[in-house]
Formats: sequence, structure tokens, C-alpha cells
Amino acid sequence: MTEDKSEPTDDVGSPDTPVDPSTSGADLARQAMERARASARQRGAYRTSPRVAREKREEKRRDSRPFAAGRDPLAMSDAVTALMRRMGWTEQVEMSSVIGRWREVVGDQIADKCEPLSFDEGVLTVRASSTAWATQLHMMNGDIRHRINEEFGREIVRDLKILGPTARSWKRGPRTVKGRGPRDTYG
Repeated sequence: MTEDKSEPTDDVGSPDTPVDPSTSGADLARQAMERARASARQRGAYRTSPRVAREKREEKRRDSRPFAAGRDPLAMSDAVTALMRRMGWTEQVEMSSVIGRWREVVGDQIADKCEPLSFDEGVLTVRASSTAWATQLHMMNGDIRHRINEEFGREIVRDLKILGPTARSWKRGPRTVKGRGPRDTYG
């Protein structure tokens, strides 16, 4: 038996229903709109009349008074702070300010002999210019952390990782020999 495509069925316009090639574009659009409306009704959406929408706009316009609370502009610093908090940039700004203000916070003598390398999740990594300064910074670890945290008003730096100077590499050329490397080179 053949089925007549021109007769309307219960599921006309459903995505599974085959489309008749003789159906016009306007009919296809109408069917798509009906599917969208049925889907919206199932979700609990309702249609607002133009009159109701106009009344809501008028009510909103009446509530807007020039000197009402909340109408004053924010100070620029408050607006920037709110933007940074909303975008999640506060930690990145604090990290960069710790590294940017390193000399100011720890002093010129320490800043001349060591430099901050990175700041990640509360751990500040610092490279010393010599092993003696690395040892000195290990002894001053608590004092440096206290200075930085006091400067920013809260505990930003939880740990200080101190690296010594990088050792020279004796591996040059295409061939190398396994072992401890040169021992009595400077003797």
C-alpha cells in the first residue's frame, strides 16, 4: 500500500518525517516554527504578547529616576577591581606585582645578587648569582616571605624556592663520555 503524503498526520514536521519534494519553502518554515513552539511549550516557555512587553518597558522607564540609588558612576579603581575579580585576573596581577616590585620590597643589596624567575601558586622561585648568596637567601627565607606578604597585606608567597647559579656544562660536541665529568680541572 502506498501512503498519500498530502494528508496531514500527527507527527507532521517531526525531524524523522520524510519531506515531500513538492512542499514549498514557506510550508517547511511553518513546520519548523511549529516544532520549535512545541519544544518550547514542553520546556515550560510561554508567549508574551506585544502589549505585555510594552507595559514592562514602560514600567522599567518609570522606575529609572536620575538621582535614584545605584545610578552614580563607580570610581575607576572600583570598576577596574570589579572587572579583575569577575575575569579572574587578580592572582595574575598580584604575581606580576610581586616580581615587578622585587627591588622595592627586598632592597637593593639583595636585588643586585638575586632575581625572581617565576611565581606559581604561592611559590616564588628566585635565582641567586652565587652559591654563597643562595645559602644566605636560604637563611633569610622567612624574613623575605614576611616582607613580601606584609607589603601586599595578605599571604601571597607561601614558599620561597631558591636556586643557585647554573653550573657549566662540559658536554660539547657530538660525542660524550659517561662519568662524573672533570674533577681536578682547576688544580
